[in-house]
Amino acid sequence: MKKSSVSPITVLFVVAAILISYYSDVSSAESNSDPTPAPWPHQFHSILFVNFTGSLSLIDLWYDWTNGRNFNIIQDQLGSSEIIQNPSFASVGELLYDLEWNNGTVFRYTLDDKKKCSSTLIDVGILRPNWLDGATYLGQQFIDGFHCNVWQKVDFIWYYEDIVTKRPVHWVFYTGRSIHVMTFEVGAVLEDAKWQAPVYCFDKKQVHDHPASDNDILEIGSKGILREFI
Repeated sequence: MKKSSVSPITVLFVVAAILISYYSDVSSAESNSDPTPAPWPHQFHSILFVNFTGSLSLIDLWYDWTNGRNFNIIQDQLGSSEIIQNPSFASVGELLYDLEWNNGTVFRYTLDDKKKCSSTLIDVGILRPNWLDGATYLGQQFIDGFHCNVWQKVDFIWYYEDIVTKRPVHWVFYTGRSIHVMTFEVGAVLEDAKWQAPVYCFDKKQVHDHPASDNDILEIGSKGILREFI
């Protein structure tokens, strides 16, 4: 049986959404005086620096809740990460495009001459702006040179926010994958034409549809390569 080609970034978001949804109605133990994380802007652009046990990458992130879509353009250091080295998909040096819609559709493709594309249907959409609601406040800490408030969400993610600007600075997942926010442009929107998956993604000879089951997510998660996002 052919294995799903769900990207590590895609699956981590799926798990985050499932856990956050499950715990959304659970009362927080924090006191009324504890600060709460700022909701994400409905639209923003961010450059993220990712470190996972020494494997480095950059993510060009476009978050667009208004239009129900999220776009990750992934570049690994010298094309060296587990995503780019996967022989079943991207080759060394290729950019990987990870395009997600709120209806659960995910396209994963390259834009080189090989015209590779796969699609996945997941049970949840993109992270909602208030996905940190109910997070447990842990106090303050200096990280990356910024004085931050820190929260923990369902033993899954630790989130650091600048106490003055309320911008996200850093977050780290339970697997150890750490995200450092390099830029954060509120209101920035990628033009609509860039959100269109290439035509070969709709060629039945190219596209492989893989519904992501809970078992798939747990199996990938146990290997520490779940989709991990901001």
